[in-house]
Amino acid sequence: MTPPRHASKPVDRQTTHCADASGSAFARDLVAGLSATPRQISPKYFYDTAGSEIFERICELPEYYPTRTEMGLLMAHADEIAALAGPRAEIVEFGAGALQKIRLLLDAFDAPAGYLPIDISGEHLNAAAAELRREYPQLAIQPVTADYTQRLLLPAPAAGAGRRVGFFPGSTIGNFTPSEALRFLEVAAQVLRGGALLIGADLVKDPATLHAAYNDAQGVTAAFNLNLLARANRELGADFDLDGFAHHAFYNVPAKRIEMHLVSRRDQEVHLAGQNFTLAEGDSIHTENSHKFTLAGLRELAAQAGFTAGPAWTDPDGLFSLHWLQAPAA
Repeated sequence: MTPPRHASKPVDRQTTHCADASGSAFARDLVAGLSATPRQISPKYFYDTAGSEIFERICELPEYYPTRTEMGLLMAHADEIAALAGPRAEIVEFGAGALQKIRLLLDAFDAPAGYLPIDISGEHLNAAAAELRREYPQLAIQPVTADYTQRLLLPAPAAGAGRRVGFFPGSTIGNFTPSEALRFLEVAAQVLRGGALLIGADLVKDPATLHAAYNDAQGVTAAFNLNLLARANRELGADFDLDGFAHHAFYNVPAKRIEMHLVSRRDQEVHLAGQNFTLAEGDSIHTENSHKFTLAGLRELAAQAGFTAGPAWTDPDGLFSLHWLQAPAA
């Protein structure tokens, strides 16, 4: 789970009934997802401003190990990563979120030439970038509000910049289907030609640990999941009854992935974009996958996309991993 923490800009919440709401990408994808069998919706729509803020709370939960474990790996290996990046590197972060982890790299890198954070939530991204500018006034920061899962055009490298280094933390790669993950890595390999990608990947582990991480005792992950429906109500004028749905997350062992669903608590009808959708008690909307990887599996996937695998780092408990992937030559 991350902001794909890991796409399109959120619309103004004060215009939930605006004339073009039903024609937005969110509306089109939600209508298509509710019409499909099984019902599903892309996790990229979790990350409006409210969803991004809830996710930050998830990252602080005692059960949610990925964030603190990845932060520990970044702190332990920052100097080694900086040496691989070289001087005057320009960092491109996919799914930038709150911009917490990037500070560890900025402090370790040798005179970074620039920073391009990319995120779906423009409002959230710009606020985080403004704060980062105050902390690093000499750093050229260019926020890019975009869907990094699609074809991506970035500004030209800064004058005198070194290598362009991608940063994709949080195991957001796990939110993609295998074909989507390969496609993202192929796009990243082209965008980063001559540079490299630093990517975080959650590892296969005890299912009980995974279950606890996605079903926290405080119910924050449940609120995050339900916010997707609240967003549809705010932005699209839908009439989802949030009390009529329950958060459900489980580890699908054969597929090596956590699945998150919103399960209908009763028979009900939902209205969206001029259409009616009937859900029976127990019907679900599949909202997220979070695939888990082995070290060899992630390296093989990267190789298929054109990367050359470099060093990989894991914590002592084997919970999480960081990978340095060399992009093809420019």
